[in-house]
Amino acid sequence: MGDLLLVRHGETEWSRSGQHTSWTDLPLTEHGEEQAKSLAPLLTGRTYARALASPLSRALRTAELAGIPAAVPEPDLHEWDYGGYEGITTAEIHRTRPGWDLWTDGVPPGPQGHPGESPERVGARADRVLAGVAAALDEDAGDVVLVAHAHFLRVLTARRLGLPPAEGRLFQLATGTVSRLSTEHGRPVIAEWNVRP
Repeated sequence: MGDLLLVRHGETEWSRSGQHTSWTDLPLTEHGEEQAKSLAPLLTGRTYARALASPLSRALRTAELAGIPAAVPEPDLHEWDYGGYEGITTAEIHRTRPGWDLWTDGVPPGPQGHPGESPERVGARADRVLAGVAAALDEDAGDVVLVAHAHFLRVLTARRLGLPPAEGRLFQLATGTVSRLSTEHGRPVIAEWNVRP
């Protein structure tokens, strides 16, 4: 059985400042580009049965710079829709909603087309991604690599481990990192997390 490799894109201006970034299509910073390039040694020398990336430029550029061959854009790998909290930091949200937590309190609707998402809705997308790569992992034709965003990949990890989507809160994920989900005795496990060269 192949491993599931999770790559969080490199730094953007908003990831550096802590602003919630879902649909805003920001480029990588210079540091983010260096982070992405530095991932190549962790990802080369593997056989990939599938390589998928969020359609946002920060993920596609990370895949390109990290040397991931022909990563196919997958809309379900899009970041959590933060609705009305797009571009806002948690500290700013706490000024009007003390104690607010994304994982339990949700987000208000945003502009047209961005109603916001609950952990369950993000989990449903993660489940579709996992179902779509299951055969590739089971056939042992190689690993599957997903290049995406922090909150989405945290939810996907929870779902892969059989946990509710909101348990993604347990898995902090830094920019420009590789994590590896594998199996032990037929059960999904975290083999490596937040790895940098």
